[in-house]
Amino acid sequence: MKTKRLLVLALLLACCLLMTGCHGSDGSAAFAIPQQFDTNRQFEVSFWAKNDTNKTQTAIYEKAIADFEALYPNIKINLRLYTDYGRIYNDVITNIATNTTPNVCITYPDHIATYLTGNNVVATLDELFTDARYGLGGSELRFDSPKVDEVVPQFLQECMIGSHYYALPFMRSTEALYINKTMVEKLGYTVPDVVTWDFVWEVSDAAMAKGPDGNYLVNGQKVLIPFIYKSTDNMMIQMLKQLDAPYSTANGEVLIFNDITKEILYTIRDHVQNGAFSTFKISSYPGNFLNAGQCIFAVDSTAGATWMGTNAPHMDISADQVAEFELVIRTIPQFDTGNQKMISQGPSVCVFNKEDPQQVLASWLFTQYLLTNEVQISYSQTEGYVPVTLKAQQDAVYQDYLSRKGEDNDMYYSIKLDASELLMAHTGDTFVTPVFNGSASLRDAAGQLIEEVAKSVRRKKTVDEAFMTSLYAQINSLYRLDQIGSQQGSIDTKADLGPLPGTAVTLLCALGTVWVLIGLYVLRRALKAKKH
Repeated sequence: MKTKRLLVLALLLACCLLMTGCHGSDGSAAFAIPQQFDTNRQFEVSFWAKNDTNKTQTAIYEKAIADFEALYPNIKINLRLYTDYGRIYNDVITNIATNTTPNVCITYPDHIATYLTGNNVVATLDELFTDARYGLGGSELRFDSPKVDEVVPQFLQECMIGSHYYALPFMRSTEALYINKTMVEKLGYTVPDVVTWDFVWEVSDAAMAKGPDGNYLVNGQKVLIPFIYKSTDNMMIQMLKQLDAPYSTANGEVLIFNDITKEILYTIRDHVQNGAFSTFKISSYPGNFLNAGQCIFAVDSTAGATWMGTNAPHMDISADQVAEFELVIRTIPQFDTGNQKMISQGPSVCVFNKEDPQQVLASWLFTQYLLTNEVQISYSQTEGYVPVTLKAQQDAVYQDYLSRKGEDNDMYYSIKLDASELLMAHTGDTFVTPVFNGSASLRDAAGQLIEEVAKSVRRKKTVDEAFMTSLYAQINSLYRLDQIGSQQGSIDTKADLGPLPGTAVTLLCALGTVWVLIGLYVLRRALKAKKH
């Protein structure tokens, strides 16, 4: 009899383990949405956000918080501002170990992929998206939330890691090519509608001609860097994408060390040698050179549009250094003008899991509020971002904003609005790189390849096959890229499994019920035997 009881208990335990495992491969239960939000309890939600000392953006955050708290008096939002996303990332990683992560933070999917190596740290949002009461556009919300199909599909897709959503998009931008049209035409060229890499390199090389006084003929100054790229990681990633060349797989296999990458680096070498190309890390912010008439092609985010041009509302150089020129904006240089490719970038918002489901729900309500039209439109008007919802993009207020382009050089600065319209026109041409634990390191490595080649050329080193072999090994070791593939097991399994089908869950529950009944029967028999 004792053996039978042990067998039954073992089977019951196995069944329970099987049933709890259906929520995710890490063995933790998925976040269960409460039937009702408890408005009689007080909640504090810590919100970590990034701000570039932009007081207007800070004011938008503060107003959004005040408006939200007026709707939900029992939820207090504690805002903590950071100067860059890297600091947010580092603090989250540090706090995971002590279970003191924020409730909500603005971040990037690459960073979330690393957070996911912690057990059940970030809340999956799949069910929250579609919950009829508290999901996107839910009936119980006290504000006008966008529905799932009112979020730009491409932007929403970027928040999926494996088969689960772990964030909501907040703002989106892409990279753009800011062009000093005046100097291009002075060199005898016409700016095309779609600019190619060959065009940029040719014009940049032509601009290096100097007069007898040692000044550059095109600008009459002693300083000229025709082409400056702000983010070299994006530069390498986009060039590889445009050439349909390997970068990585979704499972974390690193493929960047290939011959096409090498050819790109050789091209960069050639143009650094004659002074036609440099990077932000080497020479400083491209917008400063552009505005001073010392740069022809500057690649930067569309979100940086307010820093570009003679009449830019934001400047890092004094007024007497600013040159008069006509500025135009185009998509980044392309290899195939008929198949444009550009990166999609911009912050998303994730919600961290906590033991109290009501706390998570309170955090989710605030996260969702950041997608309301007022917040989305107000924030997008500060820089060259675009709202992440079709609902906001199509709103009469936002359409009026776009229609007033050039009305002034502040709110309606023409280049800023050109940048926003560029992204909306090319949303279908944008892409994102695979996200996995280590993808942020791979992104950094992609840019460092360009930086090392550029620095080495400037230091008069020989950049040849031997150099490239050494560089590949150095970058691979520095960023531990050879270890990334071996780290993917836990995160990929968790990301790819998803919930079991409903029929499987029903079967498991039925089996569990049967075994519970068997256990009760055995227990009843044992008690009766004891009495006798």
